[in-house]
Amino acid sequence: MPRILILFAHPALEKSRVHKRLIRAVRRLQNITFHDLYQAYPDMDIDMESEKKLLLQHDVIVFQHPFYWYSAPAIIKQWQDLVLEHGWAYGKGGTALSHKKIFNAITCGGSKEMYQKTGYNRYTVNELLLPFSQTAFLCHMDYLPPFVVHGTHRINETDIDRHAVQYEELLTAIQSGSITENEWQHVDYLNDLIPFPTIIQS
Repeated sequence: MPRILILFAHPALEKSRVHKRLIRAVRRLQNITFHDLYQAYPDMDIDMESEKKLLLQHDVIVFQHPFYWYSAPAIIKQWQDLVLEHGWAYGKGGTALSHKKIFNAITCGGSKEMYQKTGYNRYTVNELLLPFSQTAFLCHMDYLPPFVVHGTHRINETDIDRHAVQYEELLTAIQSGSITENEWQHVDYLNDLIPFPTIIQS
């Protein structure tokens, strides 16, 4: 079974209803390592060797974070700058991460309609995530579409729970191999491959 590493970054988690619920959903799954970067490195002094070991121990990498300023919180950029070294992750001899899968699991305050060429934000989420896609390409990794929760400013508790179940089911499906490359290459969001739950079981 593939091992999944969730690299979580939220500098104000106490204010986030959605990420708290997503975290509860995935922490009960097996073969998943939840790694809170801000908790591990409050001073942003990242242990490069420790992070490299974590990457090598896992098959699927998830950047879970709010979509701050059309990107990610600062610690993820710091992590990329330090951990993805030339000669290790990319460049001559840099094949340590080859064929590992990677994607973003993000929350957006705006609706999906706002993230369109004709919408308020002028670009789609996938277009704005292109630096992550290109980084994965440079590191010989397979970049999957994102998992996205839109409209977090107004979302109700029931829909938060439904998204959490969907996220849990997505990670389970990835582990079981029931989501194929042909499937994820033809959707905008990984959400599109998992039915949005209608019933929440206690």
